[in-house]
Amino acid sequence: MTDHDVIVIGGGPAGATAANDLAQAGYRVLLVDRNGRTKPCGGAIPPRAIRDFDIPDEMLVARIHCARMISPRDRRVDIPIENGFVGMVDRHSFDEWLRGRAARHGATRMVGQFDRIEEIAPEAPGKPPAVRVHLTLKEGRGSTPGERTSVTARMVIGADGARSAVAQQAVPGADRGRFVFAYHEILEAPQAGHPNYEPERCDVIYDGRISPDFYGWVFPHGRLVSVGTGSMDKGFSLRSATAALRSMAGLAEATTVRREGAPIPLKPLPRWDNGRNVVLAGDASGVVAPASGEGIYYAMLGGRLAAESCIAAMASGDSRALAGARKRFMKEHGRVFFILGILQRFWYSNDKRREAFVKICQDKDVQQLTFDAYMNKRLVRKKPMAHVRIFLKDMAHLLGFAKA
Repeated sequence: MTDHDVIVIGGGPAGATAANDLAQAGYRVLLVDRNGRTKPCGGAIPPRAIRDFDIPDEMLVARIHCARMISPRDRRVDIPIENGFVGMVDRHSFDEWLRGRAARHGATRMVGQFDRIEEIAPEAPGKPPAVRVHLTLKEGRGSTPGERTSVTARMVIGADGARSAVAQQAVPGADRGRFVFAYHEILEAPQAGHPNYEPERCDVIYDGRISPDFYGWVFPHGRLVSVGTGSMDKGFSLRSATAALRSMAGLAEATTVRREGAPIPLKPLPRWDNGRNVVLAGDASGVVAPASGEGIYYAMLGGRLAAESCIAAMASGDSRALAGARKRFMKEHGRVFFILGILQRFWYSNDKRREAFVKICQDKDVQQLTFDAYMNKRLVRKKPMAHVRIFLKDMAHLLGFAKA
């Protein structure tokens, strides 16, 4: 017998959700996380995430009722979020709460770092080979920092973030991802009455000075605020751009609580499993939405689908079930990722197009369809004439008939 049914590498939203679902289903789960590292993230979660993953109110540090789009020429378009809100979480506490929930439901936690994986003889003839995972411990279980250990399992879920070490070792095509590097600074939020800051409004800045191919943000987190940017241009200084953004937002003198940076994937990998005993989830599989950079909901869904694919593979003895995680995700969200990828490549390419993009966001049809899709995580098809009007307006901007 193996030590565990499933070892989950990585304790962010994807890994913690997978571990929680597996533990609740009665499987022996080991959740391995490095701990002490928080991913740069705006922290937005839509209502569907709150519903689908039972996120309690106390995890929400803010409720957003408006999004403000800001263009290179300082055009400001406020988009109200009608009949609802977008929840904001602080990843520092939110991720730990998710890991704690998995542990309360029966998952075993270990603080350590993944080193390598090897296959071992299957538990029974005709079954997929089991795996031995080699780890460097950080703390806990009577260990000393740096101690090496190994554990065995029937399956492994790699949820260890962008440029996943699990993916690099076990899954073909793991080197085919596209990334934007993100950086943000967590600040103490300004006092009430600040002229450029609202605790219930997210500001999204489309400006080549802040990012040549992505966007900057000012996102409230209750008593804190996240200010940051991202870019695929390795020569672009994210720290300098963030300093400029802080100045633009009137937050240059705000106290800095912490700084964080990391690569963020913008394209789902072509494969999420190795066909035997490893499946990926979250950033490791590339599921952060292009254009918006949204990842928490998609990571948690990916973790759930990875857990369900492991359960199906273990129950049937057929490892082909692992491929179901990607198939199900792309069936539901692949079209959205494709459309958002086109949007980012075109509209974010220069300031003239960014200016036109923000102007388009003034359109009520665009606003309603965008937030319907965001809040419910599906393309809205109820209003075909609205889609036609948006298409015609887009074409006018593309052909230069509309003035920026």
